[in-house]
Amino acid sequence: MNSEFRKQYIDLGLNIAYYRKKNGLSQMELADKINVSRTHMSRIETAQCAVSLDVVFDICGALKIRPASLFDFRD
Repeated sequence: MNSEFRKQYIDLGLNIAYYRKKNGLSQMELADKINVSRTHMSRIETAQCAVSLDVVFDICGALKIRPASLFDFRD
């Protein structure tokens, strides 16, 4: 992960967690829906790793949201 984009990864992770909780899903339930481990899901939400667009699109599909929703960062 490029440290230059650390803040954006943090914001992305926060948005994923927000929409996951809004959908009433645990990290494990979302991870199962997109075929990743719960640990990896946690690392995505806490910006401890980079995330591919494929995984972002899988997350959006599971949460029934548009990708733009995850990239709408608050100032």
